[in-house]
Amino acid sequence: QEQLVESGGGLVQPGGSLRLSCAASGFRLDHYAIGWFRQAPGKEREGVSCMSNNDGDTSYADSVKGRFTISRDNAKNTVYLQMNNLKAEDTAVYYCAAAWRPIATMNWDEYNYWGQGTQVTVSS
Repeated sequence: QEQLVESGGGLVQPGGSLRLSCAASGFRLDHYAIGWFRQAPGKEREGVSCMSNNDGDTSYADSVKGRFTISRDNAKNTVYLQMNNLKAEDTAVYYCAAAWRPIATMNWDEYNYWGQGTQVTVSS
């Protein structure tokens, strides 16, 4: 059974860092484009970052450029989102997703598999 499981969320002070992990089982992530999305209460789901399956193409939302970094470890079948200099407006549930396509996309409806989400709260 194909599954994505996120971890690494939590409570952090403004300016702090977190690294989210997303472990895949039942399929090989290196065959998929991957994405991170987030949804805050009362807001629509938004794309945060995505990476093509050849690791050569990444995209970031303007709001996180220079602060977040997406990466993958194919040997561990895991993807990561390193988040630095966190701000209160980064507070949301973060989801990883995998799309059966070679090119990265921020369109959430292009994704085939989704994790259950992990809460990130940035507050002093």
